[in-house]
Amino acid sequence: MQSINTKDLLEAGVHFGHLRKKWNPKMRPYIFMEKKGIHIIDLNKTQEKLQEAAAAMKSIASSGKKILFVATKKQAKELVSNAAKSVNMPYVTERWPGGMLTNFATIRKSIKKMQAITKMLADESTEKSITKKERLVLTRERDKMERVLGGVTQLNRIPSAIFIVDISNEHIALAESRNLNITTFAMVDTNSDPTKVDFPVPSNDDATKAVAIITDYLTQAVKEGLEERKKAKAEAEAAQKEQAAKEKPSSEPTENKPKKRTARKRKTVQTPVADTANETPVLEKKEKDSAENKATKKN
Repeated sequence: MQSINTKDLLEAGVHFGHLRKKWNPKMRPYIFMEKKGIHIIDLNKTQEKLQEAAAAMKSIASSGKKILFVATKKQAKELVSNAAKSVNMPYVTERWPGGMLTNFATIRKSIKKMQAITKMLADESTEKSITKKERLVLTRERDKMERVLGGVTQLNRIPSAIFIVDISNEHIALAESRNLNITTFAMVDTNSDPTKVDFPVPSNDDATKAVAIITDYLTQAVKEGLEERKKAKAEAEAAQKEQAAKEKPSSEPTENKPKKRTARKRKTVQTPVADTANETPVLEKKEKDSAENKATKKN
């Protein structure tokens, strides 16, 4: 993956931090200087941390795990939701519902309820059986749930990682992630604590351009990870088919093979041949004896 250019980060305003009086002392390693009471972030450190985060997200995506994108700030909502949709990842951009991760079973029940209402409203038979007021109440309830939980409808289990824009604003999401030992990625400004995040990216989390350039770079890393997974899966299937084709001729049972008909050999019964040479003297002797007997009777 190509490294991001420092000049692009500078033009996007990633280097602008908060006022000095609002800073967090733990951000000292990532601050380059102070100018007119505003801290300037070291873009070399930002570039280094961004590459580390991108490599980790790419590895998670290539293993087939989910990454939850979280940004409820007005200037980051649309950017983060579009980025998450492009890689088919879950996202939360309206309000972080308490217990989203720590009480995930209840959240799943709410999602199933929302899906049941949607299915019921789409059914023509239900439309005839309920009144207009009941239909209006169900539609409002569905829209309200869709606004909050619409981005996590396909999330069937707790995600393996979470990406947060502004950890000070999303402190509940960060606390739940740390409680469940979920890998955390976040854009951390000079007023936040980077030690609470596994992969902090020191940057301006208030400017739209800064949020866009960081989010797009990490999303591109996720895309590459998904492509690698898809490619590896295709290669494995091809190798499996090739191996099965090689084993097929030898693995065929011999019983299924058609038997060749062989002509039966007829047994020839040999009749015993009389030995005439030995029988002739015996006949002559019998004839001689009978002639002698007849002569004696006459006398």
